[in-house]
Amino acid sequence: MMYDSLAAHYHLIFENWDASVARQAAALGPLIEHATGGRPARILDAACGIGTQAIGLALRGHAVTGSDLSVPAIARARVEAAARNLAIPLYTADLRDLSAVPGGPFDAVLIADNALAHLPSEDDLRRAAWSAARKLRPGGVLIATIRDYDSLVRERPTFHGPAFYADGGRRRIVHQVWDWTGERRYTMDLYITRETDAGWECHHFTSDFQAFSRATLTRALEHGGLSGTRWREPVETGYYQPIIVGSAGPAD
Repeated sequence: MMYDSLAAHYHLIFENWDASVARQAAALGPLIEHATGGRPARILDAACGIGTQAIGLALRGHAVTGSDLSVPAIARARVEAAARNLAIPLYTADLRDLSAVPGGPFDAVLIADNALAHLPSEDDLRRAAWSAARKLRPGGVLIATIRDYDSLVRERPTFHGPAFYADGGRRRIVHQVWDWTGERRYTMDLYITRETDAGWECHHFTSDFQAFSRATLTRALEHGGLSGTRWREPVETGYYQPIIVGSAGPAD
């Protein structure tokens, strides 16, 4: 699993990880707060990784619980939360079965950073939507972010980046290579190359993605019992990916 080996290096994808934590919370927070009437929310970040969204939302005053399939990522998230004096309960769980995550019901379930595209089939998407819906209170919201695959499958890009960063005067280069292996399937090779005292070092990570259409995602959420599904665009939210939102039953 890519994220097991990536956990120790994940922050290096960003120019400044702490700044990205704050920036993403500033975009996602208002969406959640609008759904909860502005009050502090109970949030399950169901693909929390090392804590990029969970930490920022907790710093905004929300009660955040995190889960992720990657044990090393959860371990790193615990370290990062503790370093910021944040009490974020963290658990290992698969998106397709969140029943092992205690607590709830939640006001919001968040699945960010293109995590849904790791699922291998539409059936897995439906299982994830159903599992998330079961963790929500009536009127709670599922908020998921994913790449704009409706456009990307037409363009079929093979390269993303490179991004050039500086770490105390030393260079860091981050780029991705996309190998399309089907109409809506590709393998991503992520490279993080760093200048160190001993010279240049390169870390390579790889994972498979499904380029799900918006229609497929909408259908999966509705199959899971979520209603009022709607898409929010980056120009509107300030978030770097399109966002789909669905509600769990009638409001309180």
